[in-house]
Amino acid sequence: MPHDVRVTLPSLPSLSSLPAVEHPELVAPPVATALAGWAGAAEVAVVDIDPDLADTAAMSEAYGIPLTASGNCVIVSGVRAGDERIAACVVRADTRADVNTLVRKLLDVRKCSFHPMDRAVEETGMEHGGITPLGLPPAWRLLVHDALLDEPVVVVGSGVRRSKLLVPGRLLADLPGAEVVDGLGR
Repeated sequence: MPHDVRVTLPSLPSLSSLPAVEHPELVAPPVATALAGWAGAAEVAVVDIDPDLADTAAMSEAYGIPLTASGNCVIVSGVRAGDERIAACVVRADTRADVNTLVRKLLDVRKCSFHPMDRAVEETGMEHGGITPLGLPPAWRLLVHDALLDEPVVVVGSGVRRSKLLVPGRLLADLPGAEVVDGLGR
């Protein structure tokens, strides 16, 4: 990007936005690494929040953020012929990931369930309640709810509970490995 082009960071009225690439101390290490290597990162903001309010419902209420502007990242897995298949599903917070039908078919597994939280935390290097679609293990699929792409600002985890990332919805489709899925959230 030329130096004379200024990027306007996404913001929400109740939170102070900082450039995420300039504040790696506010995100988990794998997220900082992913931001440093992603062209879209210049348009991503990070905001400090109370870690006790990291869960979506509490955060939405405390900071006045509509659920339609939040993206929940859930990790699911299944096994096919001894091969474990894992996907991160980013869905609009007013919906739930269609794990038992759509995601199961996309992963081509007989049974799909939520990945054990202790494993998700260990394998991502992120905190419970802060797992985000940036900086995930490269072998994992990243499924993005199509409805999020229309949101001007989407709040997602930062890898830690004490902050969140603000991402223009359209950029979620540009995350490394992202697969936009119609109707992922129901």
